Amino acid sequence: MSGGAADAAASAAASDIRVLVVDDQALVRAGFTTILDSEPGIAVVGQAADGGSAVTAALDLRPDVVCMDVQMPGMDGLEATRRILDAASASPPAVLMLTTFDREDYLFAALEAGASGFLLKNSSPEHLIEAVQVLARGDALLSPDVTRRVIEAASVSRRSPDPDPGTGPGPGGAATAPDRRPEPEAPGLAELTEREREVLGLLAEGLSNAEIAARMWVGEATVKTHVSKVLMKLGLRDRVHAVVYAYEHGVVRPPR
Repeated sequence: MSGGAADAAASAAASDIRVLVVDDQALVRAGFTTILDSEPGIAVVGQAADGGSAVTAALDLRPDVVCMDVQMPGMDGLEATRRILDAASASPPAVLMLTTFDREDYLFAALEAGASGFLLKNSSPEHLIEAVQVLARGDALLSPDVTRRVIEAASVSRRSPDPDPGTGPGPGGAATAPDRRPEPEAPGLAELTEREREVLGLLAEGLSNAEIAARMWVGEATVKTHVSKVLMKLGLRDRVHAVVYAYEHGVVRPPR
């Protein structure tokens, strides 16, 4: 860890959200650091230019949130995220992926790696600050643009079933109709109460706890309880995975 990083880590107040900024471009790191350090209650305690350095810095500095670039030389942000979370003990940091997301497979690979939030690099400084604060509270985040990409990818997946070898031409060359049996409901969904299923659907719309509470006419604490139970019953890591799950299993339908 550099002397500057050590000084930053030491100067962070105990109540500050500790952030590690990871990007292979020095100007991008400097820009993110300036934005975040200017916000009261947030302290950038370190920077890293590649995935390997990010893993080391995360273990040394114990940040609350890691702002992680995806594409970097050497170890990329996906592998770095995986290693950081695997190496963390009781309190792993939340990882916010900052990327252009030209390819949807990066999004789902990041989900598998354990990222808790996604933000496009062209987002406003205010959105970056808000994203860090959301993740530090233990919530997860998808920006509207990234949520749209999740929905579109899930929509394509659900509309493109694997070809059935039994649906070829029938007698006389006519194609036989496929056997349209309804898809079995995922086992975990049967365990959800009606209210919990409603919460899952609202999560999939990208609503925050406060927005869900207003929609359902309940307190925010009640929503948090519902969300926790949904995640536990479905075996999901966080709200981001709940969004993907909801669309993949048809709890909500992608817009046409």
